[in-house]
Amino acid sequence: MRKVLFLPDSECVQPLRLFVERQSHRTLILWAADCGERFVDIYEKYFPDDKRPGEALKAAAAWARGEIKMPLARVFILDCHKAAREAEGNPVAQASARAVGHAAATVHTARHALGVVLYGLTALVYAEKPSDSEKFAEEQCSYFYERLSYWEKNIDSVSLPRA
Repeated sequence: MRKVLFLPDSECVQPLRLFVERQSHRTLILWAADCGERFVDIYEKYFPDDKRPGEALKAAAAWARGEIKMPLARVFILDCHKAAREAEGNPVAQASARAVGHAAATVHTARHALGVVLYGLTALVYAEKPSDSEKFAEEQCSYFYERLSYWEKNIDSVSLPRA
């Protein structure tokens, strides 16, 4: 099975990719964390005792609030990616952990933000097995787009000292 079914140049991802490119790093951090929570939940359906993906998102948020330094946040993020590698053979959990890892890594660099979409879509397609995966992916991209629109409009209501 392919580890990722969608790329930045995938047709359904294009409008979202362009929207992501116009956002501030602050906006992308909040959006990625918001979307990443969805994939923590999916991952934990398969590995309920493995809290590494959720801990990675918490560490990223703690860094953004100025509570921890990036080297410590990076440890949690790398542990999340390790969880993804260890989920080999379970494409839903593996792609979910990768989506969360990229969501968390967005605090370090905005380039990771689109990873939550690419791996998230992959996890959802593997989980749902839709009969029309193209239409399903478009619907899911709309969800990501709507969440990004929300954060773009509400970014000034959140205080992130380091973003």
